[in-house]
Amino acid sequence: MMTLSLAVRNLLRNRRRSLATLLAMAIGSTSILLFGGFSDNIKYEMHTRNVQRGGHLQIQHRDFYLYGSGNPTAYAISDYVKILAAIQSDAVLKKMILVATPTLQFGGIAGNYAASVSRTIVGNGFIAEDINRMRRWNDFGLRSRAPASALEGAGPDAAVVGTGLARVLQLCQALNIVRCPKPESEHKASGKTIPDDIAQLSLQETPAAAGGVGASSRRIEVLVVNARGAPNVTSLEVIGAEDQGIKELDEISVMMHLGKVQQLIYGKSQPKVTSIMLQLRHSDQIPAALERLAPIIARFSTSQPLAVLDFRALNPFYVQTIEMFDTIFGFVFALIGSIVLFTISNTMNTAVVERTVEIGTVRAIGLRRAGIRRLFVTEGALLGVCGAVLGVVLALVLSAVVNQMEIPWVPPSTVEPVPLTILVWGETRMILGTTLGLICIAVLSAWWPAYRAAQLNVVEALRHV
Repeated sequence: MMTLSLAVRNLLRNRRRSLATLLAMAIGSTSILLFGGFSDNIKYEMHTRNVQRGGHLQIQHRDFYLYGSGNPTAYAISDYVKILAAIQSDAVLKKMILVATPTLQFGGIAGNYAASVSRTIVGNGFIAEDINRMRRWNDFGLRSRAPASALEGAGPDAAVVGTGLARVLQLCQALNIVRCPKPESEHKASGKTIPDDIAQLSLQETPAAAGGVGASSRRIEVLVVNARGAPNVTSLEVIGAEDQGIKELDEISVMMHLGKVQQLIYGKSQPKVTSIMLQLRHSDQIPAALERLAPIIARFSTSQPLAVLDFRALNPFYVQTIEMFDTIFGFVFALIGSIVLFTISNTMNTAVVERTVEIGTVRAIGLRRAGIRRLFVTEGALLGVCGAVLGVVLALVLSAVVNQMEIPWVPPSTVEPVPLTILVWGETRMILGTTLGLICIAVLSAWWPAYRAAQLNVVEALRHV
């Protein structure tokens, strides 16, 4: 207790230097916490978007993830209704799972017959009601919200396309897309036309629209290959466009009703799906859900090899982004920690020089070297504790101010501007880790000056001018 009292008094003897050191420490702590809160918000945004789009877990054919993009239907899952029933009847899984829904991916060609343009596509068939339920997942309490899919309640021939695909197929005006550049007239004149055989198939598929293939500016024709290897075509009404966030994906994406896609590909045969998406109540339930799913998957893998992948395995870009921000945070912490180290070390070294005679005096009256070391280390620790705590307070205040300003920006994995959010309040692990780390750095930086002070020769110290 005496050491603590002396340390406080020694720091107050030179208030200006102590205050400068304290502010440097506080600013460093504030900077680390603000950047950490910013990166945590990005992590939560990307985490939420990936879970909203594809769920926490997906049951797929074992080889679908690696090879399914070439021929999705070749790796489809049969008996998916029985698998869903087994999952939904499990007493433990039933409490964990919010949404369990199938999806069917397919490849094909989409064309706007009226504009004489076409494009290869990757489509997905969904149950629209389930997709909208998945998009309402917001376990982290984010202020941004995913838009509802327009497919819910729409007709069986409805489709939603990526905004890039709407641009390529020249549907922007019909869909009232604002930021959508129009092609030059000469480009339009030389645009790629839909092949004649596709146009003929479309006319045969939709005789009711024979006088109106192209009469509706929102109609497109989609050509797919069915399960027997034969081409099949249908006419769809595009009811909306959704930006997918990635240009390459945005220009090939088509979303349809699951029943419509199954009818196109399987006809009257037994329908299949390429994935079963499972969205849990909380992300930390993934290990328990995987353990519970293992016997169910093993039971249905006798006739087809199945695997369960979590959203991290399905979205490597998300994992890479998280690792990048963790690396940047570590670099920022190391950089600011180095500044704190040298700042406190310089303060303590200066104090040792100024108090050399005092050190010699207290050593002469019986204070041991360990007492000298303890005194200077305590002063460094006090600077570290006060600076780190002040930094936490400043970070909480500044983050609250920034969050109230609602500055719009577009984080990764989103396409619409959201309010800039810095998450410091509630991030206990980050606050404690940063605070304890900086205090340890402060103690470490004070140790060497304290060691030097304890090693001073008493006689030479007393003769120091």
